[in-house]
Amino acid sequence: MCSRTRASWGSSASPERGWAADAHVPALRALPEYELTAVGTSRPETAREAARVFGAAHAFTDARRLAEHPEVDLVAVTVKVAAHAELVDAALAAGKHVYCEWPLGLTTGEAEGLAASARVAGVHEAIGLQARCAPAITYARELLTGGRIGRVTAVNVHVARGKGADGRTPAWAAYTLDRDQHAGLLEVVGGHTLDVLEYLAGDLTELSAALAVSRPRYSVAETGETITATAPDQVALHGGLAGGAIVSVHLQDAKLGESRTVLEFTGTEGDLAVVAAGDWKTAQIQMGDPRLREAREAGGPWHDLPVPDRHIGPDRHGSVPGEVPPFARNVARLYARLAEDIREGTRRVPGFEHGVRVHRLLDAVRRSAETGGRRPVDR
Repeated sequence: MCSRTRASWGSSASPERGWAADAHVPALRALPEYELTAVGTSRPETAREAARVFGAAHAFTDARRLAEHPEVDLVAVTVKVAAHAELVDAALAAGKHVYCEWPLGLTTGEAEGLAASARVAGVHEAIGLQARCAPAITYARELLTGGRIGRVTAVNVHVARGKGADGRTPAWAAYTLDRDQHAGLLEVVGGHTLDVLEYLAGDLTELSAALAVSRPRYSVAETGETITATAPDQVALHGGLAGGAIVSVHLQDAKLGESRTVLEFTGTEGDLAVVAAGDWKTAQIQMGDPRLREAREAGGPWHDLPVPDRHIGPDRHGSVPGEVPPFARNVARLYARLAEDIREGTRRVPGFEHGVRVHRLLDAVRRSAETGGRRPVDR
């Protein structure tokens, strides 16, 4: 390894738009641990343009050629979920480290196969569940595991996104309304939010769930074309944690009011809340900058709880360069931790095996919604 990890970025999107261009590239370019050396897209003209815009030396349309290039140490896979397996396999076959966006695969079986391949390859792999890197989340975990509010007895989670509230969708986002693309509310918001829930309060052991498509028709903003939505825009579940706490979760799209995320933990000695608000992007736990609130007295008021510097400074990778957009800072924090893992031989970032666990949790949600019964969560 060189002193800087030489990273490549793979994306099927335009260099002017998309999560890769908005978050991954700014994070990689801002962190001193990385050098962006190569980019890959599905068409030669967009690959060349992306390389020009982002200052990369190499442009590719062939995933294996990109992964095998000697100036690439780490491959970042940021394409639609359907293409994750092909690109991750190419990187692993070349013996390169991999950062793959969440979800890891289209199915749990596909994710399990990628996790098995990563074990054989012996490289460092990271799954893009970056919310757990937010300073407020790391501090909340410290508080909850340290008994700040006593024994947790209940957790209430509400996520409301304004996405689609006007009945329109931009053309680039239309695919997220297709259930078979596995990029909708359940997979993206559900995966990130439930991962944070378990990171803070322990594993869900059983649950009952309901899924619904409350807004089945959208118009494409650019063309006016009407499309049918099949991905759920309402997700509700009740369940139990390993420690005995009761959990209630409601995720919803097309919310007319302010978008927000709230995870509220009730304990025997107080309450703690993780809160994010803003537009429909930054109100999501993985893209926002959540804050903490607590209540410690019976019937007492809620108070803001500042995050200590020890969760923001270099030791916790909470601070990121100022040029990284706010919604991309957790991505940068995960990249910083991954660089440390690669440098020191540790494995602290969530990897593919962890991604499989979250896939299995979402499987339990789907099975419960299909059967109408309470389901155990198979780990």
